[in-house]
This record gives sequence, structure tokens and C-alpha cells, in this order.
Amino acid sequence: MPRAPKLKLTVQFPAARAFPSHKAVLPRATVASWIKAALFADAELTVRFVDADEGRTLNRTYRGKDYATNVLTFAYAESEDDPVAGDLILCCPVVEKEAAEQGKPLAAHYAHLLVHGTLHAQGYDHEEEDEAEEMESIETEVLTSLGYPDPYL
Repeated sequence: MPRAPKLKLTVQFPAARAFPSHKAVLPRATVASWIKAALFADAELTVRFVDADEGRTLNRTYRGKDYATNVLTFAYAESEDDPVAGDLILCCPVVEKEAAEQGKPLAAHYAHLLVHGTLHAQGYDHEEEDEAEEMESIETEVLTSLGYPDPYL
């Protein structure tokens, strides 16, 4: 039986004071379990939960888009042979707003975005239609295995 991928995880929550209810649904063990469910190789990841100002600054600086977005993934592997390494940045107010708009529990939306970001860190993308279908299929399968419904329904 193949061994499960190993995860070296750092969780940073500078937005904890402004979003205590978020921190309550995001214990480190839960975050790690969601990420591990989407890992296909050993990984070293940092997850950072930020406010709108930091989210907007990062999105503007690195993507040229002047707004806070739900999740940003900075993947550091330069080739398929490199270990999986990256930073996942989740913007708390954006995640909260989207969860409310979509009628989803906050934890379910965070689980989806962490799975999504973890797949990006491993080289998955959704720029082309076939890539998007593959990535969405994996996300749905992983989230279902975690007890969450298909996020695309």
C-alpha cells in the first residue's frame, strides 16, 4: 500500500483578531486534513489567513488585480521533479462574503478553497476548459471524501 504524502505545514493567522469566528472553524489539524486530502506528493506549505488590505495588496502586487480575492497560491516548484512547496493566502472577508452569497457553511467554503489552492501548488490549473474540468473533478472528489457536497452545484 502506498504511503500517504507527508505535509510540513505552517499556519499563519494575522487576521485572527478581526475574524475570531474564522479561527474557530480553522484549527490547524482541520486545515492539515483538508490539505492532505488533496495532496499527491510530499509538500511544504504555508497557509496564511489575511484581511482585505493584505489580500488586495498581494493580488495587486503579484497578479496586477486591484482587489482582494478568495485564495492566492504561490507555487515554488520550478519543474515537476521539484518538491511541492508554496504559500496559500486566504482572504477572510472575501471567503465569508462568498460563503454567505452561496449559502454554504464557512468551513465548507474554506475546505474547498484550501483544496483548490493545494491543487494549484501541485501544478493544476484551470485556464483551459479541459484543465478546469479535471481540476473541478478532483476538487469534487476530494470534498466528497471529506463529507462536503460538490462545490460546483
